[in-house]
Amino acid sequence: MADQLGVSEVAARLRESGSVFAEEEAELLLAQFDGSELAAAVLDRVAGEPLEHILGWAEFAGVRIHVAAGVFVPRRRSEILLQQALAHLPRHGLMVELCCGAAPVATAIAAARVDATVFASDHDPAAVACARLNLEPLGGHAEVGDMAASVPVEYVGRVDVLVANAPYVPTDEIALMPSEARLHEPAEALDGGPDGTNLQDLVAAAARPLLAPTGVVIIETSRRQADTTASRMLWRGFVPEVVLDDEVDGTCVIGRRQ
Repeated sequence: MADQLGVSEVAARLRESGSVFAEEEAELLLAQFDGSELAAAVLDRVAGEPLEHILGWAEFAGVRIHVAAGVFVPRRRSEILLQQALAHLPRHGLMVELCCGAAPVATAIAAARVDATVFASDHDPAAVACARLNLEPLGGHAEVGDMAASVPVEYVGRVDVLVANAPYVPTDEIALMPSEARLHEPAEALDGGPDGTNLQDLVAAAARPLLAPTGVVIIETSRRQADTTASRMLWRGFVPEVVLDDEVDGTCVIGRRQ
């Protein structure tokens, strides 16, 4: 019976389907589901549904982030954005996350810095619905909208830190991604154009009117693409700095106004 399943039984089923972290995943499923719900959750996971979509949340920097089916799942490597945002955000500062998805960085900032004003936006209503669940209990705010047009007019020219994990997978490489991403996350949350930097360029362009004179824009990228991302920022009038973090396998480029 489903309600008699234990960690070893669930882990065995997950392992047979190819799960690398079968025991850890089994413990999470058992902590949240039982009976027929557990049986259904195991079947979904065996079929390739992302664990985070099944649970309804993902852990990011020690914070639980609400995610729903069809919404991009936060990755640990994006913690580099959080680290750099915290390092650059002044007291009572204003932080904006564009292309926010479920707004993991903005949520972690709001949790860590109660003095900060935090705003996030994305063009996908499903992602923003998750972002609101994450941000609003912490005093943050999220809106549906496209780049700079989504940001409240009173924030223009006042943003201290603008972060973005804009899609940066080159179009031709999406087919090479794990099936969990390809089949269960929206293509527009992955596809960064021919070289993966098209959306990054739009973020850099949007940042120009939004940033305060001493503000910074921080964009996640890959090590292979970092120089191209930096060139995009330079073209948009920023002095770029590439930052690497081996612990989380993260890469970002920080842009400062010239």
